[in-house]
Amino acid sequence: MTFEEKANLEKAAAGMPLSAYIRWKLFDPTSPPPQRRGAFPVKDFRALAQLLAMLGQSRLANNMNQLAKAANSGSLPVTPETEEALLNAVREVAFMRALLIQALDVDVVP
Repeated sequence: MTFEEKANLEKAAAGMPLSAYIRWKLFDPTSPPPQRRGAFPVKDFRALAQLLAMLGQSRLANNMNQLAKAANSGSLPVTPETEEALLNAVREVAFMRALLIQALDVDVVP
């Protein structure tokens, strides 16, 4: 199948899984078409790619785990540097959350 043929099939399927569309057209075209899958949740692939890249480069999970252990043991010194590091982590998480919301194009209730 050429690229153009596949593109035409996908267009004709209009969101229906391609295999289901082909089976329907070949074996039962007089019946109603099969159920279509839901809309693809990602609206902004660039924002999602940016978020995934940030997560891949981040040591955020490891750092948060270390902070939680130190806080639970009582050995976390609350210095201006510690406070700034925590505020930076909060800003990074908030930014990643905003990117994810943008990529998925969802309404978020505060």
